Amino acid sequence: MPLRAGAARLPAGAVRHRVRLPAGSHVEVIEWPARHAEPGGPTVVLAHGWTLTHASWLPVVEQLRAEHDVRVVAYDQPGHGGSAPEDRAPTVHALGEVLDRVLTAVVPTGPVVLAGHSMGGMTVMAWAADHPERLAERVRGVVLVATAAHIGTDRRPVPLERALMRASSRAPRVAPGRLLSPRAQTRLLYGPGTRPEAAAPGIRLVQATALPTMGRYFQALQAHDERAALAHLSQVPVRVLVGSHDRLTPVRLAWDLAHGIRGARLTVLPGLGHMLTYEAPGAVVSAIGEMLSA
Repeated sequence: MPLRAGAARLPAGAVRHRVRLPAGSHVEVIEWPARHAEPGGPTVVLAHGWTLTHASWLPVVEQLRAEHDVRVVAYDQPGHGGSAPEDRAPTVHALGEVLDRVLTAVVPTGPVVLAGHSMGGMTVMAWAADHPERLAERVRGVVLVATAAHIGTDRRPVPLERALMRASSRAPRVAPGRLLSPRAQTRLLYGPGTRPEAAAPGIRLVQATALPTMGRYFQALQAHDERAALAHLSQVPVRVLVGSHDRLTPVRLAWDLAHGIRGARLTVLPGLGHMLTYEAPGAVVSAIGEMLSA
């Protein structure tokens, strides 16, 4: 049974679901029903990135619902936001199965548009690799935002990053709070010249993420490699968006991703960083809108 979402947490009209996972775990799912759309219309499903929550999609959801009468579903990845803690050794393919559970429970029928930011884009890739038949049958289009098919050693690491993430994976389940410098996080995550007040909502989400979740998913992302599976996504229209100043999933990785998917279109957004759901919600909504009208 869905529960009405608290007004202090979500815009009016949103509904919260709790989707059960194996071993008694669960993820929190937020639904914004379409206002007047005909039954059987498409649903936009949004998967968020590492150390964020569904709230990182709120600027996109607000504009998307203003421009399109469409049902929207977002959820908190395991260990993030209102969802139960992650496994001790999570994988991106396990996240793909979480997405599959969300689809089965909340969007069991009808066409869908999938959009994933950062780790959420990797989640969509893993789901597509493991469920190519459902991809072909149900997905109208995919929007991949500030993400990559493979990270490995292809980007310049932040100093001491790997050592700190290993330590975090074994830390008590507490959030770092302001131990993570807002100024440093803004430089890492956003494009140059971003004002502190503009970066603050996203930075607060990162600061509230439990240390083990940070460390464990960092290791999962380093092991993620979907380059051999990108052919599955060639079955549907795909848009790839990246900021020209993205330090986490830089432009060269976006080029590799787009070139691995036949027919995919890449857009590089000048002067922007990794947090495109905050920095350029209009560009993200435009890409999703193309899929809705495809």
